[in-house]
Amino acid sequence: MHILIVDDESLARSRLRRLVLDCDASHRVSEAEHAAGALALLQAPGGPAVELLLLDIRMPGMDGMVLARQLQALPTPPALVFVTAHAEHALGAFELDALDYLTKPVRLQRLQQALAKVQRSAALPAPARVSAVADDGPALLVHERGRTERVPLAEVLYLRAELKYVTVRAWARSHIVDEPLSELEARHAQHFVRVHRNTLVARHALRALVRHEGEEGEGWAVRLHGVPDPLPVSRRQVAAVREALAG
Repeated sequence: MHILIVDDESLARSRLRRLVLDCDASHRVSEAEHAAGALALLQAPGGPAVELLLLDIRMPGMDGMVLARQLQALPTPPALVFVTAHAEHALGAFELDALDYLTKPVRLQRLQQALAKVQRSAALPAPARVSAVADDGPALLVHERGRTERVPLAEVLYLRAELKYVTVRAWARSHIVDEPLSELEARHAQHFVRVHRNTLVARHALRALVRHEGEEGEGWAVRLHGVPDPLPVSRRQVAAVREALAG
């Protein structure tokens, strides 16, 4: 990948560059010492395509959060991973569709996990292209309004049990299936991970486990690609979610 490191501290940029190349020496690494310089590089006509930004948050001038919002206006924005000493910005970072959030000092193993996540994400169909997913993969059969529809598992983001039915949240829209969540979990265990007694989430959509203030007080929640609101995680499932994210 072509990776752009954006940090106002030269020592931090040098250390992160070494770690990136320790992960894979074939990565191409560029640097910018401030957000404005990074944006100019990304917008330069005919410039090299950057596939990933490793972005600090607190910098003089435009900070990393502002830059991240501006990236969303680019025709082909790079993937985004925040690298910062300030963990309190994590929730806001994932609202900007960051794939990961690393705290300084960055550990090699943790960076390897983040880069692997970026590469997996690049291999997934984007929401705008999801209708082109091949029909020969695993799918759920949904019976609605007198017809049967095939919903590829590659399009499914989560399953949630509500009363006697299960809601299937997919990219395009939601569906209702009359089948117990436990049976769906047993049949498609390789595709989903349980995060709550009433919720299974797609492993391919997992982006982050974050602290979250919910109706029952502070707890944990997962961020999913393509889902604006975090989904609650029960305490007993936190370890399983961490394992799924690391995998």
